Amino acid sequence: MPLAEFNGEVFVVQKAEEVDEAVDYLLQQPLLGVDTEARPSFVRGVHHPTALVQIATEQRCYLFRLSVIGMPQQLTEVFSNPKIRKVGLAFKDDLSGLRRLRNFTPRNCVDIQKMVANYGILDLGLQKIFAICFGKKISKSQQLTNWENAQLTPPQARYASTDAWATLLIYKELKQTQTLPAKQVEELKRIDIERLKQHQQELLAQRQQTADK
Repeated sequence: MPLAEFNGEVFVVQKAEEVDEAVDYLLQQPLLGVDTEARPSFVRGVHHPTALVQIATEQRCYLFRLSVIGMPQQLTEVFSNPKIRKVGLAFKDDLSGLRRLRNFTPRNCVDIQKMVANYGILDLGLQKIFAICFGKKISKSQQLTNWENAQLTPPQARYASTDAWATLLIYKELKQTQTLPAKQVEELKRIDIERLKQHQQELLAQRQQTADK
């Protein structure tokens, strides 16, 4: 599949004096795509704080470097504003990470993962959902890079912007698409569960055969 990436304007916000201008723009938007990044941990049970939150329209994406400036009070106004719809993927986890930095009450926040089954999409990963909706792939090559580096690299900035922008596009595409009848959705879920069980049984059989040799 062809590669999709965000080609709009990218603004890296890493100074306190840059926050107000970015937030002023975001507060004027009716719909925003959101994602976050944290320094990857390769030790089970160890999690690092949110280092970056990216907020996108179709034309612009702002990358707030929380590892540098913290979670600005002004930024919480975007997430608390009931007139602005914020769209994310596994959004509860992203919001929890942000609220650990500064507490706020999220309003009008929508998780794509809770929508997609109604359209016959049972995969929950951003890459797969985007591919199903648009027939294009999103690169994940920067996912495990260090988001607390002194400077974001251009590939990191493009990757982060693309993820936030992609959630926005998926949401708009779904809202323009007819949902499936509830019975059909339940049947798809049942078939998916049966396939998963069959796959697990095949894996167990393969392991048993290996152990018997």
